[in-house]
Amino acid sequence: MSNFIRHTYKLFVGNLPWTVGQKELQTYFSKFGHVSSAAIVYDKQQGFSKGYGFVTFSASDAYNSACNQNVHFLEGRVLSVKEANNN
Repeated sequence: MSNFIRHTYKLFVGNLPWTVGQKELQTYFSKFGHVSSAAIVYDKQQGFSKGYGFVTFSASDAYNSACNQNVHFLEGRVLSVKEANNN
């Protein structure tokens, strides 16, 4: 058996409008390629979006396409998109 290390292609997405859910986030980023997961971070006590989330792509080309786009707009807002810290 060989040691196979799978890279994760995960982005942090900030400045999300509170109206955006997981489905909208996944739909937006799917134009760059296959999105294996999309998640919004919610306040556990109040149930409201904290305004950020994460998108994981299944391939590097989709990840790179999303990273290389200068500006991302979703529901009238400019999103903050950067490499997620995989700690």
